[in-house]
Amino acid sequence: MKVLKTFTRIYVSDLDTVLPFCEELYGVKTELRFTYPEMNLELASVGDLLFIAGSPEALKPFEGTKATFVVDSLDEFLTHLNKIGVKVIREPKQVPTGKNMTVQHPDGTIIEYVEHTQAYIES
Repeated sequence: MKVLKTFTRIYVSDLDTVLPFCEELYGVKTELRFTYPEMNLELASVGDLLFIAGSPEALKPFEGTKATFVVDSLDEFLTHLNKIGVKVIREPKQVPTGKNMTVQHPDGTIIEYVEHTQAYIES
């Protein structure tokens, strides 16, 4: 059970405006970019930043989430977090990159946990 990567989330209205600046700032290209049609969102990452783009209405349910933890086993984290009494806000579900859940840590911080599928990792 490991956290493989931590993304700081940044909510924006348009990825095409922000990505070129961040690519230059980090000196790397956008690592992932995909649409999440079910939620009317588009996501992209550059370095340790995860940009989530959409209308104010589409972003509203997610703005309280402060970070995304990419983990090796969502099921193991769910079992562990349930044992220690962490509040699950959004139950595990399939997403474009694999599966995710959203939880509230004891300090009140809201975190998304995501496990990427092997097919996504290899693409």
